[in-house]
Amino acid sequence: MPDLLLELFSEEIPARMQAKAADDLRRMVTDKLVAEGLVYEGAKAFATPRRLALTVHGIPARQPDLKTERRGPKMGAPDAAVQGFLKATGLNSLDEAKIQRDPKGDFYIALIEKPGRDAIDVLAEILPVIIRTFPWPKSMRWGARSAKPGSLSWVRPLHAITATFGPETEEPDVVKFSVDGIETGQTTYGHRFMAPAAINVRRFEDYEAKLKAAKVILDPQARKDIIFADAKELTFAQGFELVEDQVLLDEVSGLVEWPVVMMGSFEEEYLAIPEEVIRATIRNNQKCFVVRDAKTGKLTNKFVLTANIEAADGGKVIVSGNERVIRPRLSDAKFFYETDLKTKLEDRLPKFEQIVFHEKLGTQAARIKRIERLAAEIAPLVGADVAKATRAAHLAKADLLTEVVGEFPEVQGLMGKYYALAQGEDASVAAACEEHYKPQGPTDRVPTDPVSVAVALADKIDTLVGFWAIDEKPTGSKDPYALRRAALGVIRIILEQSDRISLTPIFQDAIALHIMRGSDAAFEDIVRIVRNPTPNPTFLRKKGGPIEADNLASLVGDLLAFFADRLKVQLREQGARHDLVDAVFALGGQDDLLMIVRRVEALGKFLDSDDGKNLLAGIKRASNILGIEEKKDKRAFDGAPDAALYGLAEEKALAKAIGEVKVEASAAVAREDFAAAMSAMAKLRPPVDAFFDKVRVNDDDPKVRENRLKLLNEIRSATRAVADFSKIQD
Repeated sequence: MPDLLLELFSEEIPARMQAKAADDLRRMVTDKLVAEGLVYEGAKAFATPRRLALTVHGIPARQPDLKTERRGPKMGAPDAAVQGFLKATGLNSLDEAKIQRDPKGDFYIALIEKPGRDAIDVLAEILPVIIRTFPWPKSMRWGARSAKPGSLSWVRPLHAITATFGPETEEPDVVKFSVDGIETGQTTYGHRFMAPAAINVRRFEDYEAKLKAAKVILDPQARKDIIFADAKELTFAQGFELVEDQVLLDEVSGLVEWPVVMMGSFEEEYLAIPEEVIRATIRNNQKCFVVRDAKTGKLTNKFVLTANIEAADGGKVIVSGNERVIRPRLSDAKFFYETDLKTKLEDRLPKFEQIVFHEKLGTQAARIKRIERLAAEIAPLVGADVAKATRAAHLAKADLLTEVVGEFPEVQGLMGKYYALAQGEDASVAAACEEHYKPQGPTDRVPTDPVSVAVALADKIDTLVGFWAIDEKPTGSKDPYALRRAALGVIRIILEQSDRISLTPIFQDAIALHIMRGSDAAFEDIVRIVRNPTPNPTFLRKKGGPIEADNLASLVGDLLAFFADRLKVQLREQGARHDLVDAVFALGGQDDLLMIVRRVEALGKFLDSDDGKNLLAGIKRASNILGIEEKKDKRAFDGAPDAALYGLAEEKALAKAIGEVKVEASAAVAREDFAAAMSAMAKLRPPVDAFFDKVRVNDDDPKVRENRLKLLNEIRSATRAVADFSKIQD
């Protein structure tokens, strides 16, 4: 079957756009092929700095013929309807239609046959449309053509289009079309400097081989492998070790078509700068890798660069040029670092009075004060020293105003640690300056020092409460303030540190701190009212504070629900069932994440057992019966059953078991022995099974019926000591 080769040859495509562009090209072409009935065998796309390429294998030479039936009007319909049907279907008369019998009458049916077209003609129609509508994140117009209406908009000037189609055993044909005056052909070009001459290509294998001979490695992964292997070998040969960087490797592979790895150096005096700053300087400005000493693990004064040319002098001029650029960059970084050291972190804080964190949440200075107080409240809960936690929260954001962080924002927090240590701060305080931002993603580590934990929780919870208060919650796929990440960070810190923390009082403390911005009352007074809100406490509304009394209860409830959703995501990734989280949260007042997880784990193990599965079925049956009867009678069957109305042994046995299980399970839950609570619940299985086997709930005697429904409600009530079983899926 024929294959398609398509290449779009242009000026340099930004490295960050190449991977998505290749994927978009593959997707758009193959989607169109399938829509046209041309089902292919395989497709692969490629990108280099100067080209997007696509090969699609096993495309049919021709579309299949299409036969469709079109239903027309009823027999005896008005002539206008008949004529419209004939015109739409291309029939000359109703004699060419067939009759289809239907309960609503007899209808005319037209059989329409549409012959398939040659695949090359279909390609000539769809490819120019794809090129003109290609979804570049940024594009440009150029030259005289740019003034013409409808002229091509492309990421960079497009120079040539190669498009061939045909079977392996024959000479392929050019897919004839043009885009903005660029005619398709079989001509491409090799490396801009080492092999710039035109190359005539036929099909993909020929194309890839000729490009390689012309100093172009087409496959991005092949370029990455070459860069990585050569860099590792080059550093190893000199007794060093490459500092691996996958993101940088991806970018560098998009900057070259023929990678040539070289090593340069810089003056040792710059090694006095923190390693992360050296790496950021060399990485960001010259797209080079740094090198460490294999024995000491510390950075050396070497770097690895990737050139796009085999230079006649072995790369001496290229290396020297990179060294000349890196040297002043490192000199600037050294100057910034040394300048920063001259000013203490706390001396920078007054500037935060002029920096707005959010127009509705006040300045960065106000936020720092909230985090300080909240960290002090959290510190005893996580075993942290209150004074150290307060001090760390006071200094944690100060490095945002330093020269180094201004130049390299990715080292924020880390520089705070370095500057804190340099000015003699406690090691835990310095560590918290860096770690309070963590974790910043699912693979990032969580802070372990108790002081860092206290500040990290305070920082994230203040953010969550603040944006919840001003109703800036995540919606759908939009989360501009990274609130989902903040909540997952809180969850991971608490679970991985095994901290016993009730979130509700911490949320209430954070709410009180936000209210203080609009009130003259003391923090303790506001906390007391937040935890026990009185009707319309007027001082909570002074000075335009972001939170009003009417919102207090719903604010905490909404936040806990949000955490429940995030916890479900976290546990689902670990293999747990999300419905079990719902079952535990449904009990209300569940805000100790560690205990929730332990309860979910115990519940999951219980439901995997035969006792658990059968008891769940019995509870579901009881709930279903109650639901039907409550709807019918328009009332709830709560209240204690009357033991005098028990007429069957199974009723008495169930009532006795429920009483015993309630006591035993509640006691086990109180001492947080959830495995024992589940074992207690398992004792309900035999009497529940026996009850449903022998007892008719809807007895003819209304009093007996009501009593038995109350007994079913007791089953539901007893199990709620552990979880709301109605939330559990079968």
